[in-house]
Amino acid sequence: MKTRKRILLATVVIALVTNAGGVYSSDVQRQAQIAGRSADVMPFSLKATTHYFTRTKDGGVQRVIVKDASDAQQIALVREHLRAIQQQFRNGDFSGPTHIHGQAMPGLAELKAAKPGQIEIEYKDVHAGAELIYRSADKMLVNALHEWFDAQLSDHGPNAKAGHEHHHNARDMTMQ
Repeated sequence: MKTRKRILLATVVIALVTNAGGVYSSDVQRQAQIAGRSADVMPFSLKATTHYFTRTKDGGVQRVIVKDASDAQQIALVREHLRAIQQQFRNGDFSGPTHIHGQAMPGLAELKAAKPGQIEIEYKDVHAGAELIYRSADKMLVNALHEWFDAQLSDHGPNAKAGHEHHHNARDMTMQ
């Protein structure tokens, strides 16, 4: 009986390890695909930046920071891109995220369906990058923003991090 339990336990462990490897492989594969498509939309180097996604009670903050703060070219490209994204999103154009992440990206359908003015999008320069601050009074849109942020965190892998609302204080929100 002990031998049967050991064999069963070994089988379960092997199955779990094999499945974990399969999940990891698909995540890595998807992240590589996302990185490839990102180059079609983002003019800056994904690997030279870190994307921070911070949920807030009325929306969220998307911040892109250049890892080398002395790289003026990358910083300029990040700022140019986020300004363009602000205008596109205000006009209901979410073609960039759709191209990068696909039509089924969580939260994207709801964001695309928002009426003008339902989501406020504010642009700010920050040290070594820029950020977009999203706000909405509509709880469905706030939830969609949170889902959208979570999907980006997963898809961008090591180039994205979850931010924390308390880290976005007045000093952080201004260009340094």
